Amino acid sequence: MARIALIIGGIRKNNKIGKYIVNKKLWTMALLVISTSVVAEDNDRVLQELDIFELEYALDPQMSPDGSQIVYVRQSMDIMSDQAVQNLWIVDANGRNHRPVLSGTSSFSSPRWSPSGDRLLYVSGAGDRGAELHVRWMDTGQTALLTNLPNNPSSITWSPDGNTIAFEMFVDSAGLELATPPSKPEGAEWAAPVIIIDQLPYRADGAGYLDTGYSHVFVIPADGGTPRRLTDGDYNHNGPLSWSPDGANIVFAANRVDNPIDDPLEAELWSVDVESGDLTQLTDRNGPDFSPQYSPDGKRIAYLGFDDESLSYHNARVYLLDIASGVSRSLTDELDRSIDQLAWAGGSSRLFIAYDDRGATKISQLSVNGALDDIVDDVGSANHGRPYTTGAFSTSTNGTLAYTRGSALRPADVGVVRRGSKARTLTDLNGDLFAKRTAASVEEIVWQSSIGDYDIQGWLVKPPNFDADKKYPFILEIHGGPFAAYGPHFSPEIQLYAAAGYVVLYSNPRGSSSYGKEFANEIHHNYPSQDYDDLMAGVDAVVAKDFVDEDALFVTGGSGGGVLSSWIVGKTDRFRAAVVQKPVINWGSFVLTSDGSAFFTRYWFAEPPWEDPDAYWARSPLSLVGNVATPTMLMTGEQDFRTPIAESEQFYQALKLRGIDTALVRVPERSHNLVGRPSHLIAKAANILAWFERYRE
Repeated sequence: MARIALIIGGIRKNNKIGKYIVNKKLWTMALLVISTSVVAEDNDRVLQELDIFELEYALDPQMSPDGSQIVYVRQSMDIMSDQAVQNLWIVDANGRNHRPVLSGTSSFSSPRWSPSGDRLLYVSGAGDRGAELHVRWMDTGQTALLTNLPNNPSSITWSPDGNTIAFEMFVDSAGLELATPPSKPEGAEWAAPVIIIDQLPYRADGAGYLDTGYSHVFVIPADGGTPRRLTDGDYNHNGPLSWSPDGANIVFAANRVDNPIDDPLEAELWSVDVESGDLTQLTDRNGPDFSPQYSPDGKRIAYLGFDDESLSYHNARVYLLDIASGVSRSLTDELDRSIDQLAWAGGSSRLFIAYDDRGATKISQLSVNGALDDIVDDVGSANHGRPYTTGAFSTSTNGTLAYTRGSALRPADVGVVRRGSKARTLTDLNGDLFAKRTAASVEEIVWQSSIGDYDIQGWLVKPPNFDADKKYPFILEIHGGPFAAYGPHFSPEIQLYAAAGYVVLYSNPRGSSSYGKEFANEIHHNYPSQDYDDLMAGVDAVVAKDFVDEDALFVTGGSGGGVLSSWIVGKTDRFRAAVVQKPVINWGSFVLTSDGSAFFTRYWFAEPPWEDPDAYWARSPLSLVGNVATPTMLMTGEQDFRTPIAESEQFYQALKLRGIDTALVRVPERSHNLVGRPSHLIAKAANILAWFERYRE
């Protein structure tokens, strides 16, 4: 099980998740059973911590070309290795013949049908060689290893005739070399050589310190062979990749400007001639163009993009490029939502698009004339922790749609919808678990903002066996981003909080996505600000319902939610305790240590910190630390390069110097994603609940 290091009162302890007491001298409750004053006695119907290992998720459903079958990634949790395991399963579009395709100790991902449906391309490890391309013949079940690559392949795509595979791969290049070290004596043991960095970004959250190099487009014969590189230069060429119907060209997005540090969002569409390698630029504007898809008739390319207005948030629109004239036009000017995914819907006259709308992820049909018709609004989240909007879909040549379908009470399953028919769920991956467990109820709640004319949407989660005549402790849980959205999606973390006897509110204050460009940019160069007021108005709305103990209010949130939770304790003392997860505490230090420095200094602030330090300090929670009276715990991954742990350490030490009860929880191995392994999720939720329980009385 994962271990976390706990620093409290100057004493460092290791705490193990399980039936152990955390820091016995100072913490008086067990983590596995938080407290009988909160958890209903002997209630084995509520979600238990170890149930996290029982959860399964449907990911990346891929419809066969004829629409008869769906292959998807079935992700489960291995309690012995404490890892998520991905296998490939297949199910008929009518829900029959649900069975494994590829399973075992290896993980399998990125299943892609050949154009004729006779083969399945996928990515899996090959011994010690890391991720490689493999193919499976669907009639015989035979598999073959196709590649021997130095780095992981991505954006894998079949050519229209099924004879060639295109993919994207990082290519190492020589970095800056300075001094040449002298030769060491034979047998001598010297220190490792220095590492010279001269690029930006030089490290990335979840990837660590980056090698020098760039991503390029390759092709390889479908029956194996030597990959052939199609692009060159010191530029990144990014998928998804789309073949022209005649197989002559591949289109992709690339930022080929001279200095991408000055223009980090820029990307244009480029086409490469597969035979000659000649590049042709297809778009040219100030703003990114990406996710291209050739129409089946080869006359148009649909893609996503936006005009860069130097705002904190932009809506991505759907554009249609007429190849003959080179003219593009927008199809979604009237839709004030950002489009996340698109695909041609079985012909060249309409598209399927996915976007978030008021916390729900929708898939709609979009005609080439801009007419929009909703198809489904229950795309299920694949997030393993909190209720963020996510999901995926694919389509067939006849327009049948496969997608991840879920709800606030269940993780994503495989769903399917045919033209003119209602959507169906084809799998029931968690039916066995929820036959013995009762999920906490989740209901929508809307309140009026106290500043400005906005309806703020949230979701109220009540414990199983909820009794409106009782008073419950309350948790305000705040999402990150800040340009992201929560929705009516299954959340193991929030379910664990409710199972422990808490009423939980999660919401989308101003700045959240899925409510339009104006709502999101209410916090442009103004974050945090009135989003705080939206959250406090939400707490007031729930307290007014009279089943919440107003003397037992707690607050937590991660990333952008860490910013807001640390801001909250500097603005009010109404909460009994707080847990601030992976926050930004000091904007000046953050923008110069985060992996997104070029982006944050350009889009989230008007000037860099050395030009206008007061603007950075005025929005920093550290500026309010002198007001904090709330016991506040900090929690951050030791390998977090998005909001580095030094941010948490600043707040922890400032609180210590002020004599405020505080603790710092360092999560080894973890990046900005604190719940990379199942036991990490258990540790996170258990320690948050333990901190809150410490201040219940």
